[in-house]
Amino acid sequence: MSLLFRLLTLCFAVLFSVSAYARKIEPDWIEIVHVPLTLPHLDRAFDGYKIVQITDIHADFWMGRDRLQHIVQQINAQQADAIALTGDFVTQHPQQQVSTLRQLAQLQSRDGIFAVLGNHDQWTDPQFITDTLTRLGITVLHNQVSTLHRGSQQLHLAGVGDIWGNQAHLPQVLQQLPSQGSAILLAHEPDFADITAATDRFDLQLSGHSHGGQIYLPFYKRITPRFGTKYPIGQYQVGSLIQYTSRGVGMTRPHFRFNCRPEITVLTLHSREGADKQDALPLQ
Repeated sequence: MSLLFRLLTLCFAVLFSVSAYARKIEPDWIEIVHVPLTLPHLDRAFDGYKIVQITDIHADFWMGRDRLQHIVQQINAQQADAIALTGDFVTQHPQQQVSTLRQLAQLQSRDGIFAVLGNHDQWTDPQFITDTLTRLGITVLHNQVSTLHRGSQQLHLAGVGDIWGNQAHLPQVLQQLPSQGSAILLAHEPDFADITAATDRFDLQLSGHSHGGQIYLPFYKRITPRFGTKYPIGQYQVGSLIQYTSRGVGMTRPHFRFNCRPEITVLTLHSREGADKQDALPLQ
């Protein structure tokens, strides 16, 4: 057996193993990412408030009922105060994905489930998707604001329409937004953070869209879609705004994930007073 044949056999075996891992293992290997955040305008009554974010479900032949049901169970185990769904519920043909999306009716949180649509939703049938989510008990924020209360203190969850589809109207959101209380924006495409930060009114923007690139090779730039190139993964500081971009739970073609696990994000919010109190605790 020649050395060249051995090398070719080894390369084939490695490629086959990597391909099998990226197609069969990592896409189901969901990481629960815990992100503590201090928001400067968060009222003390909301200190420790827990938001669980998922994004980019992409219901299709791969993301079926059983897989999404398992994801919902993992979300419910986090005991969220609120759940944020940041778009791309389907890849295409939403009418064929209703039985999968119905699994979202099992989501549980103290204050509700809030959603915005993504570019794939906008490109297919946004009204059908909005109506479907609404019937499942999910509040779709299309350039709207929902205010949560703890006594007289407030936390505002806002959402914009899809940026790629020219449906985002932030001035409309700002007209509805009270002047007091911390404000969080749900926006599918993360690069909208530059516009959000310029208003100096929001403490946090939650986004998806990029999938983290799905396939990430060290030393190479992540390949991400339009409006997901500047803030493609994780946490960023954009002026006074914190931007967080989740890797999402679903996929688009090619249906591979490598070095970029799917993600359920658990964001625990702290007020400045609460953070200062934690810093003042004596070391054990």
